[in-house]
Amino acid sequence: MPRVHEHPEHPEGGRKYGAFQTEIYKNGILNNKLPTVTTDPNKLEEQARHHLGARSFNYVAGGAGEKATMDANRLAFRQWKMIPRMLRPTTHRDLRVELFGQTFESPLLVAPVGVQTIFHRDKELGVAEIARQIGLPYILSTASSSSIEEVAEANGDGARWYQLYWPQDDEITKSLLRRAKSNGFKVLVITLDTWALAWRPADLDNAYVPFASGIGDQTGFSDPAFRAKFAKMFDNKTPEDDVFLASRQWEADVFSGAAHTWEDLELIKAEWDGPIVLKGIQHVEDAKRAVEAGMHGIVVSNHGGRQLDGAIGSLEVLPEIVEAVGEKVTVLFDSGIRTGVDVIKALCLGAKGVLIGRPFVYGLAIGGKLGARDVLQGILADLDQSMGLAGIRTIADCNRSMIRRVQYGGDVISSH
Repeated sequence: MPRVHEHPEHPEGGRKYGAFQTEIYKNGILNNKLPTVTTDPNKLEEQARHHLGARSFNYVAGGAGEKATMDANRLAFRQWKMIPRMLRPTTHRDLRVELFGQTFESPLLVAPVGVQTIFHRDKELGVAEIARQIGLPYILSTASSSSIEEVAEANGDGARWYQLYWPQDDEITKSLLRRAKSNGFKVLVITLDTWALAWRPADLDNAYVPFASGIGDQTGFSDPAFRAKFAKMFDNKTPEDDVFLASRQWEADVFSGAAHTWEDLELIKAEWDGPIVLKGIQHVEDAKRAVEAGMHGIVVSNHGGRQLDGAIGSLEVLPEIVEAVGEKVTVLFDSGIRTGVDVIKALCLGAKGVLIGRPFVYGLAIGGKLGARDVLQGILADLDQSMGLAGIRTIADCNRSMIRRVQYGGDVISSH
């Protein structure tokens, strides 16, 4: 009698993300309906270009200087190759991870991206909504074009974290943290590398910075501490009375050109009783300082190549940082992720979670919140399917034995 082979069942509560692939084929075959957003990561940016004005496109697609850091991010992924294993019970994959005591359905997080209103009218509210629908934590940027309270309402019972561009004014900082905490944001992510805007030719050539006209300043304009300070300085004016003046004041506080110090973290620790994550770590010594400062996590990131040109690719430094502090803090990764296989590589090199930035913004530009959803679902499906094909059943099985560093002379960047 033929032997029936049993496979581990799909984990209870776990999502079958790979089913998105079947859904695409089904819609095409039965309904003659093709994807609105391309599934090709190398064509996504170009498709978004056709849906955006030059200023909006350059703002998201551009980088610092000659984009050398952006190139380094992508090239770093090409240097690591998967080594698939066969005859393993990977019919059903378990993508769940635990971060800061909470279980999530996958290792993906929606990265903090500001001024989303310049890409589509659905902006942050739409993306926060679909993040909840597909089970991803949503990280809200301080440079949001929607208020903290509005995003919390749109996100409903979804998981949400708050990203802080750290103001110089302590009272404003405290106010932002109070608002985030009272609106259900559980993890604080402090971006360290953007206390001043970088030299970004794509924006400079258009003389474009959205914040100057109030776009992306909604966090500040809706903040009680900032409004009180502005009124005191300018004869009881409100930000709405003089948007350009208010914008300059907000920028002067948030992108002041004055860097904070490690010692300044004591204020944050006193005001925030949840996990604190430092984003923008690229050096092992800074990772160690984060541990010494009592931080709960770090994001190995170079801001997607938008800040310091000529910097090292984030994936390049991930292994040494994980080796140094991976047992002491939660190490997350950001910068250059474009595919599900990219996610696997970052996880194999020690990251516990991965932030997705530009790809979902391109989807947002093409198809609004549903376009952003499709891009994220595509990466999740690619991750799910590729894990199975590589012989990886769980996220814990993503380890160094599954990849090898191979430097082919012909390897080139695929896309930004």
